[in-house]
Amino acid sequence: MTSARASSLASSLARALGRIDRRDERRRLRPFALAPGGRLRSDAGEFLDFSSNDYLGLSLHPLLVERACEWTRRHGAGAGASRLVTGTSAPHLAVEARLAAFKGTEAALLFASGWQANAAVLAALLKAAPDAVVLTDRLIHASLHHGIAAAGARQVRFRHNDLDHLEALLAAREGRGGPRIIVTESVFSMDGDVADLPRLAGIARAHDAFLYLDEAHATGVLGPGGAGLSAALPGGVDLVMGTFSKAMGSFGAYVAGSRLLCDYLVNACGGLIFTTAPPPGVLGAIDAALDLLPGMDAERAHLAHIAGHVRDGLRAMGFDTGASATQIIPAIVGAAGDALALAARLEEEGILAAAIRPPTVPAGSSRLRLALRAPHAMADADRLLATLARLRGRASCPA
Repeated sequence: MTSARASSLASSLARALGRIDRRDERRRLRPFALAPGGRLRSDAGEFLDFSSNDYLGLSLHPLLVERACEWTRRHGAGAGASRLVTGTSAPHLAVEARLAAFKGTEAALLFASGWQANAAVLAALLKAAPDAVVLTDRLIHASLHHGIAAAGARQVRFRHNDLDHLEALLAAREGRGGPRIIVTESVFSMDGDVADLPRLAGIARAHDAFLYLDEAHATGVLGPGGAGLSAALPGGVDLVMGTFSKAMGSFGAYVAGSRLLCDYLVNACGGLIFTTAPPPGVLGAIDAALDLLPGMDAERAHLAHIAGHVRDGLRAMGFDTGASATQIIPAIVGAAGDALALAARLEEEGILAAAIRPPTVPAGSSRLRLALRAPHAMADADRLLATLARLRGRASCPA
C-alpha cells in the first residue's frame, strides 16, 4: 500500500516534471551503442554521431578491449573492497604510477568518475583549509560547484576566461588570511574554448594561489603526447583532474599532483576512502590507452583539422560558435525548444547532435553541442554541414 507521505511526494515529483516539461528541459534515457567510423546504433538504425565524447575512437580499439578482458581473466571482475581495506592491488599502483609519469607529476590517484573526483577532492581540500578563498571561472562544471558547496565554502566567481578579472579579485583580497584556490578547466565542455594556461599559472604563482585544473576534455586530445595542456607547463599546475571516459575510451577519472597532495587525499577524501576500487578490466583498458596515446599525433591532427573545417562552415552559415577552438563546437540557437527542434530534424536525417539546454548552459544559449571525433572522415563533416545548411533554408528552422 502506498503511504500518504509517498503519495504526497509523488504528487510533488509530478508537478516538478510538469514544470520541466513546460521549459522544454525534460530529459529521457535512450539506448545507443557506439559503432565504428564515428557512428552510433540504436533500434531506430545507424546514425552519424556528433554527440559522444569518444574523441579518438578508443572505446572500440582492439587493444583496450583485449587488455580489459585479459586483466579481468587474470584478476577477476571486481576489486572486492575500497582502497584502504583490501581494494588496492598491484595493478592499481602500477596504473597510478604510469599516470603520474604521463602527467609529469609526483603521484596520481584513481577515482570512479569525473563527477566523483571533482566533488570529493574539492570538499577534502577545503576541509583542510576552511578559511580558503575559492576563485572559480563562472562556467566550471557542475561537479566542481558541488564540491565547493559540499564543503560549505563560498565561491568568488570571475568572468569566463577573463583573467584580468581574476587578477583584480585576487588583488582585492591581498593581505587577508587563508589560502587562495583557483578552480578552472583547460577545455570547457559546453563551449569548446581553452583557458590561457600559461597566464593562469603565472597568476597563481604571483598570488601564492593553488591552481586546480579540470582536464577532462583535454586529456588524450591536447598537449604533448595527448597528456593535456598542463603537461606543457611542468610544475605550473598544482592539481590536475582528468577522465578516462572521453578520449581515453573507458571509464573513471584521476587526480595528479604532488606526493603530499595525494597522501592527504588518501587520508581525507571520502570519495576515495568510501568507494570500492576500480575493477581490473577498467584498469586494463586504461593501461592500454596509456600505451596508445603518445603515438596518436596523426589522429589528433586529423581531429583538429576536421573540427576547424566544421567550425568554419558553421560560422559561414551564421551560427554563433562562441570561442570554440577544439573538438567541441557549440552551434548556439537560443531557445531550448528551438535547439530541440533542430536536433530532432538532424536525427530524421540520420545525424545525432545533442541539444544542450538549461540548466546545463545559461538561459538563452541552448545549442547543439557538436563533438568531433577522430574516426570521422571529412565526408562526414561535409554531410553535417550540408544538412544544416539545407535545414536552415526552411522557414521554420531556428538560428
